[in-house]
Amino acid sequence: MQFFKPTKLQTVIVLFTILAALTVYMFVKSPKAVDLHFYNNLLTHKHIKNAKISNGEIILYTNKGVFSVAKDGVNISELMSSVPISVDKESGIGKFAILFLLLAAAVFCFVYYIKNKLISLSQPFIPSKNNALENETANIIVPSVSKLKFSDVAGIQSVKEELGEIVDFLKNPSIYQNMGVKLPRGVLLVGPPGVGKTMIAKAVAGEANVPFFYQSGASFVQIYVGMGAKRVRELFSTAKKNAPSIVFIDEIDAAGKARGGFRNDEREATLNQLLAEMDGFEDNSGVIVIAATNRLEMIDEALLRSGRFDRRIFVSLPDLHDREKIITAYLADKNHNVQINEIAKMSVGFSGAALSALVNEAAINALRRGGKRVETEDFLAVRDKVLLGKKRLASYSEKEKNIQAVYQAAKALCAYWFDIDFDKISLVGNFAKELDREIESKSEIITKIKVALAGIAASKIYFNETYSNSSEDLAKARQMANEMVEKYAMGERMLPAAQDMENILSNALKETELFLEGMKKPLDLLISTLLEEENLTKEKIKKILGEVF
Repeated sequence: MQFFKPTKLQTVIVLFTILAALTVYMFVKSPKAVDLHFYNNLLTHKHIKNAKISNGEIILYTNKGVFSVAKDGVNISELMSSVPISVDKESGIGKFAILFLLLAAAVFCFVYYIKNKLISLSQPFIPSKNNALENETANIIVPSVSKLKFSDVAGIQSVKEELGEIVDFLKNPSIYQNMGVKLPRGVLLVGPPGVGKTMIAKAVAGEANVPFFYQSGASFVQIYVGMGAKRVRELFSTAKKNAPSIVFIDEIDAAGKARGGFRNDEREATLNQLLAEMDGFEDNSGVIVIAATNRLEMIDEALLRSGRFDRRIFVSLPDLHDREKIITAYLADKNHNVQINEIAKMSVGFSGAALSALVNEAAINALRRGGKRVETEDFLAVRDKVLLGKKRLASYSEKEKNIQAVYQAAKALCAYWFDIDFDKISLVGNFAKELDREIESKSEIITKIKVALAGIAASKIYFNETYSNSSEDLAKARQMANEMVEKYAMGERMLPAAQDMENILSNALKETELFLEGMKKPLDLLISTLLEEENLTKEKIKKILGEVF
């Protein structure tokens, strides 16, 4: 009896057939595991066609692929009311046996294949970069539905007003289209961490009742060349299909960092793709891009030009009145006996996130001591704990508040008097708006230097002392003076000289001291107002000066 001896071609065909079956079994048969948030999005948007319960998991068959989610976290009744569900009775041992037989057959054919010298082992195997790229970038972008409203976000009234027209445009685009009005394609939220930039973007989506696409800037920064750009394309393509919609890019400085000599090709390609997508928006396409950053100075200038992120909204740390509203909101569901104004006064420099932590820690402390209500003593007990890791300015003593009030009020007075454009200045932050001109004269730059040095000059006048809170402004003044001498030849000589920079700074400081000494009365009023209200708007300064002069 003679056994069948396959030809070389037949052996190759059998080998690849078994390998293909093994691949299909392992990858097509095996669904992709997802979390409950992803499952809820699929169920909410009715993407699930049918489902199957198998070995403690629920297999979801959707128009976007096959997924699996843990059975324990799913409300089976809710799922059954939406889609048909079946039970998989296939044995786990049976699956393992099939997998083992396929693998054994593949190994046998592979050994036979080598034995007959149908391939050359001298040629190295080179994996496909394209396949790796496709696997890494294969992600499903699903919009979220935000239920957050402006009424749910305490404080930041000025920010809500600025974003109100964005909401109105998304709700009533035809009104703006008929008038030929074009709203900004991109809105950049600038502010320190924890002030609620992400919450604000969600509130805009909730108010307008439009899909909300969230991405972190870091998710665009990848190791494979072209992968970041591909993700940008996918995001904007999906957003356009779901228009009107909002795209929110958190920490955009990670992807939109200023280009330079140390930038790699992947970052360059990702930023270029982001610029191209924003330029490619059709007028009134219904897609608004909102981005957030706490490092505006690191963002590439191309992103800030007209037609991209040309509207900037500064979200500062909450002032006294804002903190009262935020604390009231966080205490709404808690039994307490505290004066909210007192808690607001003791939490100077706290962000919205820090206030949330403060209230929560105070409630925990109340439970720990066996109390039935949250008392002021609970806030005092945990205040320092919440402050750990925060900047020093967040824990001002009364003396430090006075020093900072003098410092900031002097800057506000000089900025107003010297006609430097700004919105407001606060006790715990800097100007809310500072604009740079393309062309500036020598006198205009010197005026900016005077404003930067105003706090130092006022500290000398009021306390005959200088303090460490001047470091940022001093660095800014030195930078401007250095640019005057090094770049613009605005010193006493055409060639740069260190003495010229020293003369510019010294003369500016002396002139600022003389100005503030002659404006002592209005400055005193600004200081007391800043201590009481924690911020000074340009209109408020105008009103105070109008009462003096």
